[in-house]
Amino acid sequence: MPRAALPTVLAVGAWLKNTACLLVAGEPRWSAVHGDLSDPAACTGLEASVCQLLAMHGRSIAAVAHDLHPDFFSTQLAVEFAAKLGVPAIGVQHHHAHIAAVVAEHGIEGPVIGLALDGVGLGTDGAAWGGELLWVQGSQWARLGHLQPLALPGGDRAAREPWRMAASALHVLGRGEEISCRFAPTVGASMAGGVQQMLERGLNCPFTSSTGRWFDAAAGALGLCLHQTDEAQAAIALESGAQRWLAQHQHPKTDPLPGASVDAHNRLVLGGLLAHLFDLPEAHRDQAAAGFHLALADALADWAIRAATSRGSRTVCLGGGCFFNRILCERVTARLQAAGLAVFRPIDKGCGDAGLALGQAWVAAQQLVTHPRQDSPEKEIEPCV
Repeated sequence: MPRAALPTVLAVGAWLKNTACLLVAGEPRWSAVHGDLSDPAACTGLEASVCQLLAMHGRSIAAVAHDLHPDFFSTQLAVEFAAKLGVPAIGVQHHHAHIAAVVAEHGIEGPVIGLALDGVGLGTDGAAWGGELLWVQGSQWARLGHLQPLALPGGDRAAREPWRMAASALHVLGRGEEISCRFAPTVGASMAGGVQQMLERGLNCPFTSSTGRWFDAAAGALGLCLHQTDEAQAAIALESGAQRWLAQHQHPKTDPLPGASVDAHNRLVLGGLLAHLFDLPEAHRDQAAAGFHLALADALADWAIRAATSRGSRTVCLGGGCFFNRILCERVTARLQAAGLAVFRPIDKGCGDAGLALGQAWVAAQQLVTHPRQDSPEKEIEPCV
């Protein structure tokens, strides 16, 4: 269907950096950025923006699109407005929306391979996703692979304390007995021992495929950041260390750290990569941070190249907040382009959640073309890896 003939869809965005979007004739009309929906003022702002977008449009809409997470204020608001308007409320998986936003912004036709890398987004299996290799064509999509899952000792608390993610990586490596002695001097013996026992027993340790948590684990392993008070603080510290070393070595003599591989389930396994970071002297931390970036970028690019070859696609879309990392983004892009692939990433709203509503609206509009008035989440098709 021509872009201008797509149905009009309202999308209410994500939890972080929330922005609403009204897709009219295939073009987005944006609200202001409201901020994180943990702030009541942001929730109030989103509701006011939805009313304003609908009033400015002056015509009926076909659906309201939202994230899959049922507890988000944005999801609940979408369901409420959809009921009032008598239209479907369509849930769109977070990482599918990230890639769809790139497709919509650049007007890409045909199937694409997507690398969606961020902190967290609810998956169709109820787990926390965030390191996803996808195939996307319109409202159809498949999860081809994902990063090796890491346990979150203490649940959401682990996202605020990178040392817990480093402890989780030690557990994955079969070195869990080192957790107490390694982290007791900085976080206390009781806390370190408690996390070690949680991991050993699998208590309050949900798993995530999040790229952001792997960055946290690397920063924690190198001692660059053990607690973070700001979003992506650990990842920024890791990138800063890598930049310092790369700035002094215009032609690096070191190769990327070894250890990344793809298993039989097409999961990108990073445990071995982390193993090299735990026992380095402080003087080598920046070099190790650079090696981690280069190895991760190369592994991600090779992973996507294989997927593009097997799926017969020559286009790769990059989405998710981890691509704010300049080293990662530039090296992945260069490797993909060297393999003859076209690479696209978000421009207008950046690669984070501020532009997610466009992807939600695009997917919902495409779905309505093939399944009119379907009041349900869009569905993942069976992957053929």
